[in-house]
Amino acid sequence: MRVAILAHEKFPDRAKTAIGILRYAEYDVVAVLDRDRPGERVHDHLKNVQDAPIVASIDDIDEFDALIIGIAPIGGGFDESWRSDVTGAIERGCDIIAGLHYQLQEDTELASLADTHDVELHDVREPPDDLSVSEGIAGDLDATIVLTVGTDCSVGKMTVTMELVEALRERGVSVCAIPTGQTGIMIEGWGIAVDRVISDFTAGAIERMLLERADEYDVLVVEGQGSITHPAYSGVTCSLLHGSMPDQLILCHEPGREVVHGYESFELLDLEAARDLYIELATPVAPTELVGVALNTRYLDEEEAISVIESVEVDLDVTCTDPVRYGADALAEVIG
Repeated sequence: MRVAILAHEKFPDRAKTAIGILRYAEYDVVAVLDRDRPGERVHDHLKNVQDAPIVASIDDIDEFDALIIGIAPIGGGFDESWRSDVTGAIERGCDIIAGLHYQLQEDTELASLADTHDVELHDVREPPDDLSVSEGIAGDLDATIVLTVGTDCSVGKMTVTMELVEALRERGVSVCAIPTGQTGIMIEGWGIAVDRVISDFTAGAIERMLLERADEYDVLVVEGQGSITHPAYSGVTCSLLHGSMPDQLILCHEPGREVVHGYESFELLDLEAARDLYIELATPVAPTELVGVALNTRYLDEEEAISVIESVEVDLDVTCTDPVRYGADALAEVIG
């Protein structure tokens, strides 16, 4: 399917959904919309992802099948400056795929226009309506369950999940990604966006997904969300930790980040404290272990990246790498 990705004024640094689609999804991306960067290309900013032109608006694209909203703003709202591009895509008969908390299907104008032009509005963050509480049985599954956790939001948990799954598959392991956020769902084509689930049912939602896949795969890698100390998102992190009952954890971190993204008055825990807190919190429900650290070293040069990786390996006595920069083979080796 040919898609355009909306990333106005956010590409690439604040458009993680767009980047995830470009890096891992099987869509044919015909263009990225960013009114700040018309005339540029994706490869001007990111290597080793699908390339595409960057354009100012939907009117600059010839043919496509769907428009993906490739931004995940804090709070998941719909920016009114996007409306003309969204309506323009609908009028051209293109579906809209969005991972916002704002439900496009509940927008009277968009829903009416979509009905007129016979197109679909896909709100991928809308959860099933038959979820319930966890039964506390994920730990009984035969599959090895791995959960990516983080020191903060937006440090690469989804990316690490996808890189680890790819590396395990290349080693011949029967493995499945368990998507828990909008980008992962768009990439994998299934999943539940747990941050939109009723809080009592969040652990049950992840348990349900694990039960659905455990008989088919030997390893299940759960896409983490938020951070256990995040002032806004810690609830969903804790629910994932207890609902998935992981055998192993991969801790994700961006070196140099010292405060919580978007909540800069809150300091991040150091890696050792974060490791200890995750393990301590998990243990009363299901003991787990930290087997690796995944660093996002995009803002470091080669020498700095290697130095911090080596330092983390010594300090935490676990495997550490940047799976985008150096591949995830080292992390795949310690899973199981």
